[in-house]
Amino acid sequence: MNFKTLFILLFAFSLSLGYAQSNSGEDAKTVKTDKKKKKKKRKKKTKLPKIDLSHWKVTLPVTNDQGKPYEIEPPEIFDFASNEVARPYMYIDSTKGAIVFHAMPTESKTRNTKYTRSELREQMVPGDNNTNWTFKDGGRMKAKIAIDDVTRDSDGKYHRIIIMQIHGRLTNEQRDLIGEDDNNAPPILKIYWDKGKIRVKTKVLKYLDTGLPEILHEDAWDNDDGFNFVQEVGFKKFTLEVKVTEGKMVIILNGNEFKVYESIHMKKWGVFENYFKAGNYFQTRDEGAYAKVRFYELEVSH
Repeated sequence: MNFKTLFILLFAFSLSLGYAQSNSGEDAKTVKTDKKKKKKKRKKKTKLPKIDLSHWKVTLPVTNDQGKPYEIEPPEIFDFASNEVARPYMYIDSTKGAIVFHAMPTESKTRNTKYTRSELREQMVPGDNNTNWTFKDGGRMKAKIAIDDVTRDSDGKYHRIIIMQIHGRLTNEQRDLIGEDDNNAPPILKIYWDKGKIRVKTKVLKYLDTGLPEILHEDAWDNDDGFNFVQEVGFKKFTLEVKVTEGKMVIILNGNEFKVYESIHMKKWGVFENYFKAGNYFQTRDEGAYAKVRFYELEVSH
């Protein structure tokens, strides 16, 4: 074998060795990438919503043994995820970290409404509806929300959902004074998800000089014209905050758009007690319609 032949053989050998090392490097990279993917999959944890249900009861779109809307109060509400009756209508989405409120038209209607709901009702004293707050006491509710799914009407428009409320309530003495058979008073605040936007409705007195006891009657109050926030939330996450002080109510969308109510109507509303509501109060009786609302966070303070 001459020198030239030997050189060619050595050169070919070095090339094959380099190629083998290069391939083994690529294989190693592939193995490492696969391991990283597996680690990422393993690291994926379940998420839980940041919601304390200690001071809430829920009303669901299903009837109980007496034919009335099914309700769960504290402490039973803490185990709602394992409640077979509640499971289709209020459940945890652990991939999103949210409680889902699912509602559709059923025969489970509360008094004075034709619509059904999967909705929380504030209870300042757990299990008790008789302890509530006034505007003078003040209150704050803040939530992070997203619409999960909602059907459309025959015109192709999304059905509306009330996602937050402040509901009025008569004291027992006020109820007896005007001869009512329940403690129901109008809602001073309704916040809608309305075709991808947030719409606010409140109440106004029909006659500004109305005083006691006439002011306690529901027909003393009328609906205002409503207010639409500029921002379109669609199906994205958004935050809503409601702040109430004596004679004043403020609604804040995503921390940067405000609607302030400060008028004689707000001042005169101080005669009523109130409680917060949050969830899915579905605003249609269309057959086959439904809506699902995700609540990631919900907090209340007074």
